[in-house]
Amino acid sequence: MKKLRRLIWFIAKRLIIITSILGLMTIAFYFSMNAANIYVIIKDGMAQRALTVMMNSDGEELHKYFSQAYLPLDKRLATMREGTNPYEPYQITGIDHRLRMEWMWTWPWEDTARATITEQVPGIDGRIKASFKEKIPQEQWSPPRWPSARYDVIMVRENGQWHIRELRNERAYTP
Repeated sequence: MKKLRRLIWFIAKRLIIITSILGLMTIAFYFSMNAANIYVIIKDGMAQRALTVMMNSDGEELHKYFSQAYLPLDKRLATMREGTNPYEPYQITGIDHRLRMEWMWTWPWEDTARATITEQVPGIDGRIKASFKEKIPQEQWSPPRWPSARYDVIMVRENGQWHIRELRNERAYTP
């Protein structure tokens, strides 16, 4: 009887250890999968946001990355709606968009995530439109710089897809 009890405890301990290891591996896998998805959504979404403002486009692509509730509240997109977009006189052909994720956290079973990012656009390719050449002095013919900023990002998973719900605490960032 004593040998049977020792055998059962030996098997039980091994099963608990194996189950714990498999559980941790599963959590790590889902955390990594969510982290990769979140990084891609933030990087592509912020680049599309900058392009939408600089090229003064309609912003239909933004719905892939941002939640419907956030888009009307965005300060940079509001400049287009208010007619104060500083990039309107310019024909932008391309940008060098850089995003660095400083921190990100989400539990595999939750539908919200938090991240801290820095956004920079060190290069903007573009020129002034011909219709604005006489209105704007020649020293301002190159497009204005995109302000670098650090954001706290809150994301939600809606229908199985991550969307940016909020960009908080926009702070100027100097590299």
